[in-house]
Amino acid sequence: MLPQEIIRRKRDGHRLSASEIATFIKGIAAGTLSEGQIGAFAMAVFLKGMSREEAVALTTAMRDSGDVLDWSDLPGPITDKHSTGGVGDNVSLMLAPIVAPAAPMCR
Repeated sequence: MLPQEIIRRKRDGHRLSASEIATFIKGIAAGTLSEGQIGAFAMAVFLKGMSREEAVALTTAMRDSGDVLDWSDLPGPITDKHSTGGVGDNVSLMLAPIVAPAAPMCR
């Protein structure tokens, strides 16, 4: 499906399929979409919102656009904390020391 069709469908309030979302994210990762197309998609999502299924599909497509680590062979729960970084990220510095003492209890 063409990127402009995916943008149009979202702009018009339709729900996007996981395949449509994955196609769009692959285009971003491959560098085949213009900044204008990416911006139009972001604006359509902002204005029309996303269903939970669309949000899950978007998150999954973004995860799968790069290398995915498999830590399933490690004992205990695996957690992740993402950050955009930058000046306002104060959570990361204190989160690890807060959570670390609980790790032995989770096994």
